Amino acid sequence: MHSASSPAPSALPGDDSETVAEIRRAVRAVCAGFPGSYWRELDRERRYPTEFVAALTESGFLGVLIPEEFGGSGLGLAAASAVLEEVHAAGCNGGACHAQIYMMGTLLRHGSEAQKAQWLPKIADGSLRMQAFGVTEPTSGSETLALRTTAVRDGDDYVVNGQKIWTSRAEHSDLMLLLARTTPRDQVARRTDGLSVMLVDMREAVGK
Repeated sequence: MHSASSPAPSALPGDDSETVAEIRRAVRAVCAGFPGSYWRELDRERRYPTEFVAALTESGFLGVLIPEEFGGSGLGLAAASAVLEEVHAAGCNGGACHAQIYMMGTLLRHGSEAQKAQWLPKIADGSLRMQAFGVTEPTSGSETLALRTTAVRDGDDYVVNGQKIWTSRAEHSDLMLLLARTTPRDQVARRTDGLSVMLVDMREAVGK
């Protein structure tokens, strides 16, 4: 609630109705190329919709929240929501790539300028996929505050130890957002303290 004297929050860029309506039309046009027969064939073959994800990427829809300076559209949450709404309304499967949108806020809010410059342009142009979010563990399930994966600083690096399971799209992602504990639970005042998010290049992590 805002009092009469409090200014209303300003709308994010791209959240105006005209822009959102245009985005909806454009997404529907892309989805028209992927009818039900395409998805039924994928289901029979248990195959990832590589062509569909590529089409969304090339059209700029998976980079909708990425600032323009890094090759994205620089739009707001209303625009991002419209993309996913239209994908599902058309009978397509946004679950194959929606993480790249919903995880973007973490990198935008908490990433350093160097990290943004390194990763965002490649995510925007599709040369890198950020689709995986490592949270769930075999010992704690989805109870995030009970996770046991640790990340211990070693000079300029972190050494990560732990297990993650049910990490959706991991096999189709280059980058993974990893949630780990950087301060032991018995050393924090609140259970929510001491948790950190890391961006892992899974291409380099294989075998380690």
